[in-house]
Amino acid sequence: MKPFIPAYMEMDPDELQARVEQLEQLASPCTLCPRKCGSNRKEGERGYCRTGYLPVVSSVQPHHGEEKPLSGIRGSGTIFLTNCNLGCTFCQNYDISHLGRGQIISVPELASAMLTLQQSGCHNINFVTPSHQIHTIVKAVSLAAQEGLRLPLVYNTGGYDSIETLRLLEGIFDIYMPDLKFTDSSTAATLADADDYPEVIGKAVGEMYRQVGDLCTDEKGIAHRGLLVRHLVLPGDLAGSQEAFRFLAEEISTNTYLNVMAQYRPCHEAVGQPVIGDPLQQSDYLNALELARKWGLRRLD
Repeated sequence: MKPFIPAYMEMDPDELQARVEQLEQLASPCTLCPRKCGSNRKEGERGYCRTGYLPVVSSVQPHHGEEKPLSGIRGSGTIFLTNCNLGCTFCQNYDISHLGRGQIISVPELASAMLTLQQSGCHNINFVTPSHQIHTIVKAVSLAAQEGLRLPLVYNTGGYDSIETLRLLEGIFDIYMPDLKFTDSSTAATLADADDYPEVIGKAVGEMYRQVGDLCTDEKGIAHRGLLVRHLVLPGDLAGSQEAFRFLAEEISTNTYLNVMAQYRPCHEAVGQPVIGDPLQQSDYLNALELARKWGLRRLD
């Protein structure tokens, strides 16, 4: 089998630098994500994501609990980025995404973190919640590549991503892993403060698929390129699972690698609220799995 070469290694260094500069321009005044808040991050302003210009990281570690093609044997090299461009009331990592637990670091330090994860034997570098910090991530990737980074990159996102930004990532990221959270705009407005989420995620997943296609793995089942989608089943079918699966099957690919997730529990502002404050029933989860299969989706994690 031909050795896998990460996409960014095949990109001309001048082109990679041009992408860095374009992303930096989008970051201040900020139009990186669909909110397009226009905050002058270079001057210290913070928009919806409450994040300045430099990287803010909560943790760096091998992760053995990700999807099987990512975790493999030696773990996924996860870099958990602080804050978020969504306002999910039920976020299970709310101390990181809402309360801002993390540390401001430099771009060279972020590059060094990638190299450390590679040295520990991880299969990939997995950026968790990268949308609002992607300008510094790509700059750090450019530095790390010069120092020997050779792992595939994972864009592990809540799915609220702008097409303009995603197009600047083509040929840099090998693996896209978006959440497909909601399919109803009023639910998205109530639970994530983003009524346009269903429209945004549809376009974003389409663009991601155009860039990398269906998930490809090596002979050991380790992913090196392609699309994985996560769908967290919510109580009362608030996630709109039927429409989510129809979209993937009819508008993306029935060969989409899909993780239908059952780990919902009420957290943060969801506690005590109607419906979203209820625990997920096993019957709801099993029903969602059956719906996925009915739509012809068979690559279930």
